[in-house]
Amino acid sequence: MAEARIIDGKGFAAGLRARIGAAVEQLRTTHAVVPGLAVVLVGEDPASAIYVRNKGEQTLEAGMHSVTHRLDASTSQDELLRLVNQLNNDPSIHGILVQLPLPGHIDTQAVLSAIDPAKDVDGFHVVNAGRLSVGLPALVPCTPLGCMMLLKDTVKDLRGMHAVVVGRSNIVGKPMAQLLLQADCTVTVAHSRTRDLAAVCREADILVAAVGRPEMVKGDWIKEGAVVIDVGINRVPARDPVAAAAGKTRIVGDVCYAEAASVAGAITPVPGGVGPMTIACLLANTVTAACRSAGVPLPAGIGL
Repeated sequence: MAEARIIDGKGFAAGLRARIGAAVEQLRTTHAVVPGLAVVLVGEDPASAIYVRNKGEQTLEAGMHSVTHRLDASTSQDELLRLVNQLNNDPSIHGILVQLPLPGHIDTQAVLSAIDPAKDVDGFHVVNAGRLSVGLPALVPCTPLGCMMLLKDTVKDLRGMHAVVVGRSNIVGKPMAQLLLQADCTVTVAHSRTRDLAAVCREADILVAAVGRPEMVKGDWIKEGAVVIDVGINRVPARDPVAAAAGKTRIVGDVCYAEAASVAGAITPVPGGVGPMTIACLLANTVTAACRSAGVPLPAGIGL
């Protein structure tokens, strides 16, 4: 069988950001609406700081209003909740994102629950999760939203396909399953307790791997011609022993790419697949939230 088609998430995300930029300009000139995103970072986790910086840069590049609140790691839960409440009541802010993880003394669920569901551009609020589960308009978590955009671009018509989602997290696995159900797929959600996981995966026309275990899904777990969406981003030692001994690392997904690419019909690489879609979908959710707040139609090419 020929090598699998590579699903270019980086390229798709660039196109989505361009459409978002055009939509923001249209909203500004036609409706006097400027989508605004506020990001809150508590503490100085290096990876979170880089991610927050990238979000701010891409928000500004899209022509949006961007605000970043950097709080000390010792910030109390009450102080953080007061800031969230201020942002809830700020008409210039349409999206609020509190960067996770939070310091251990803060109740993450309490903070996420305090965000106005209409501004919950991460899609983690129980109201958005509930609306998604019953098929009502909702702000969808960014990573599964990006996966779904890539799938629809790759497959076009998902109806009747058997999708297997490996992973049952509230952030990826569960919302991914809901989106696939809405696309009329037959959906199986597999996880660490699933018996004969490899056999379950081999039944999939669409396989979404979101477990956070490096290269767990092997080539012989994949049905010939299946579409594979690899959500995993895992750091492992560099291949070169000298580099590895020096602490150098490389990034791999949850799927053993080299094996899977010789069996699958299409596959996302890591890096360059799902990862770039996450921030692009955060911007898309912010535009969606701004349009709903203003009561104006969502410009074409932004959502599902």
